[in-house]
Amino acid sequence: MTIKDILMGEETLFRDIEAFNPDYIPDRLLYRDSQMEALAMCLRPALRGGKPKNAVILGAPATGKTTALRKIFQMVEESSDKIYCVYVNCQISTTRFNIFSDIYEHLMGHRPPETGIPFSRIYGEIMRKLIQEEKALIVALDDVNHLFYSKNANQVFYDILRAHEVFKGARTGLFAIISDIEFRFMLDKNVSSIFIPKEVIFNPYTSPQVKDILQERVKVGFYPDVVSQEVLERISDLAYSTGDMRLGIDILSSSGDLAEADASKTIQIKHVEGAVKSTGASSLESTLEALSPLELDLLRLIVDSQDEENTAGSLYQSLKKDEKTSYASFDRALKKLELLRIIDTQFTGKGVKGNSRRVILRFATEEFSVLPQKK
Repeated sequence: MTIKDILMGEETLFRDIEAFNPDYIPDRLLYRDSQMEALAMCLRPALRGGKPKNAVILGAPATGKTTALRKIFQMVEESSDKIYCVYVNCQISTTRFNIFSDIYEHLMGHRPPETGIPFSRIYGEIMRKLIQEEKALIVALDDVNHLFYSKNANQVFYDILRAHEVFKGARTGLFAIISDIEFRFMLDKNVSSIFIPKEVIFNPYTSPQVKDILQERVKVGFYPDVVSQEVLERISDLAYSTGDMRLGIDILSSSGDLAEADASKTIQIKHVEGAVKSTGASSLESTLEALSPLELDLLRLIVDSQDEENTAGSLYQSLKKDEKTSYASFDRALKKLELLRIIDTQFTGKGVKGNSRRVILRFATEEFSVLPQKK
């Protein structure tokens, strides 16, 4: 195909290409009913004139946290006028002013001026509008760990959760979406004492669940018979092996593009292989880049000692020889690696109360050639 053919061709394999967009919200959100019910229970008091309950939405990347949150917000705003549901992406809005500008825009329909207006005025107008309209406010901070990097988390949490102390009658709550289990240990005492969230856990999808979810996306996004079971199973295996549903969706979309460029009426395995080569956003390497120094040190130790039978206890003893770290910090790092599906742990029935855990890598050791070297 020529470049003009690619740009102007009208024939397509896609029934609805938006089904592969990152912000797509499916009509049917599979395997997340219990989590959405938990979020609904947190919002229910606000729909009855009370204060929303706070929540931590916790799980590995690409386990449906943001999609489930957006879905429940969509359902609330379509059925009730008693609550403002505001979603904030903390990778984009990392400052106190920007976050409350996002909230202001949702409530007022336009953003406040970026200069010449004090924060206190924006904050006050938001709270007075809530009181005047007798509405509650729930703010979802997605990837909230970025607020800790910018050292704005405690102030933002405080501003939202203690609004009623300055503006009597203001009803506010907070959903924190995070993939980092260290989160609960980062808040100041004067914030954690009022946050007291309900934990909503998004466990990694099982292999059959991954296939079912991708099958549903195929039905919505492609015309019939474009994707064979062989192709679907190949993409499902790739997505499950990385623990990243987004990777599977990206490969589906990219495979469709390659099939169209090849003037094929179906997606074939060669198109999938081509898509895999061009889809790297959710690779193991990008996952490793998000790890803390302690988590990287622990992972290097696990990789270097794979020929031995690693247990949590033996790894901790080896790790603390090189750096001072508490067992609690070590345990959180180990759980983070498991949450990201880099390792698995299995109870052996040995040790104190039978709680000894064997630690197993989920990837071949040669795949960790991308592991950054210790500085």
